Amino acid sequence: MPQVIFLPHAKHCPDGMVVEAETGQSILEVAHDNHIELESACGGVCACTTCHCVIREGFQSLEEADELEENLLDCVWGLEITSRLSCQAKIGLGDIAVEIPKYSLNHAAEILH
Repeated sequence: MPQVIFLPHAKHCPDGMVVEAETGQSILEVAHDNHIELESACGGVCACTTCHCVIREGFQSLEEADELEENLLDCVWGLEITSRLSCQAKIGLGDIAVEIPKYSLNHAAEILH
């Protein structure tokens, strides 16, 4: 099983975490399954940018972003070449390292998962 390395984030994952994930799961699903409360104001349906993350290692193992995700990524704070929406980025066969940005553009926080 591929491993997902969540890099330390002061609010969501202070110590960082390494977890196993199933191929085809979204990064958002993996985070929530492991009690990392990554934001997702739209509920993970690719309608906002609050679940923005940056892939620090293993970017090439993810499926390519579709046009809708690419358009939404143009609106994120701190966009990088390896930015993805965690609700859309599906785990491939390789390990990845994920950084949760310090800020997001969330105008409506939802309940915890």
